[in-house]
Amino acid sequence: MFATHADPASLDLMFPQELISPEVSAQLPSDLQMRPLASTDYKRGHLDVLSVLSIVNDLGEVAWVDQFNAMRANPSAYFSIVILDKASDKIVGVGTVFIERKFLRGLGTVGHIEDIAVDKNQQGKKLGLRIIQALTHISESSGCYKTILNCSDTNIPFYEKCGYVKKENEMVIFQALLIAFANGMRRQSTRQTR
Repeated sequence: MFATHADPASLDLMFPQELISPEVSAQLPSDLQMRPLASTDYKRGHLDVLSVLSIVNDLGEVAWVDQFNAMRANPSAYFSIVILDKASDKIVGVGTVFIERKFLRGLGTVGHIEDIAVDKNQQGKKLGLRIIQALTHISESSGCYKTILNCSDTNIPFYEKCGYVKKENEMVIFQALLIAFANGMRRQSTRQTR
């Protein structure tokens, strides 16, 4: 039964399997398989694995497939991969690299690694390392002059083991904070005008 699921050729994939490094895939245990995200991976627990990172709002399979198709419509931009447990046909690891086109560096490109997650029951088996290696390979094979990622301070040692070095800082503003900030500024300006 699982042979159909284990064969990427039978799936509707985000990008060609050949872009994933065979050397990296070969380092996985034989009961696991690395492949591109498939249009049917909502049912295989894609969002469940992502939930180890952050809050996941499950908007349903139709919305998930719409997002998959929107990402796949940019074939040289989005590369999401999964690690699948062949016996259960469930996803146990995920990650994405997206390619940003630049005006800098002779119109170069930069790979951004995002959303690296491994099922809590599978952690400690170097699956995160294999995901990072595979995504870095895709980025480099796509001609990116650098590959970057953001992480918490507690994850810096892990990414250093993957060959990444700490450089600069990240700044962020979330929409909810932006609204709160704007509301606070309005209240403050109202107080100053009284």
